Amino acid sequence: MFFLYELERVITLHPSFFGPRVKEYLTNKLLEDVEGTCTGTYYILCVMDAYDVSEGRIVPGSGVAEFTVHYRAVVWRPFKGEAVDAVVTSVNKMGFFAEIGPMGVFVSKHLIPSEIRFDENATPPQYTDNGDQVIERGTHIRIKLLGVRSDVGSMYAIGSVKEDFLGYLFPFPYVP
Repeated sequence: MFFLYELERVITLHPSFFGPRVKEYLTNKLLEDVEGTCTGTYYILCVMDAYDVSEGRIVPGSGVAEFTVHYRAVVWRPFKGEAVDAVVTSVNKMGFFAEIGPMGVFVSKHLIPSEIRFDENATPPQYTDNGDQVIERGTHIRIKLLGVRSDVGSMYAIGSVKEDFLGYLFPFPYVP
């Protein structure tokens, strides 16, 4: 689920950047340091604006200054039980891996409907119902998150496609 969070970060700045454009340097450094990172509970997708920059505090002995920057950011926080759209990245006989933006998800063969089976003879490897549902690398799929685990700088999940309205997403035809 997407949220707009108000966050805070302490940024150190070398004295060579002091001057009339110090706020511009701070904003650029904030964007470089924060956008696209994972805090362990959510991903910071986009910094909207830096609305409060404190006065710099010189760090004794080094000459660098510390600035506290308050900013608003769009974050994505996955929840257990949330249904999300993903793209399949690899398929094997134990299940398949998919990506939901920056987060990886594994769907076990036990969490795939029984009518969709692994086809050992297919190239590329795939799960299929011998009809119109084919789950292979690059397939768009809807997954329900059963559990989310976080590591340092990344998050992983276990998902299921064994419920109604989950699984293979039919490609929409282009209508001019």
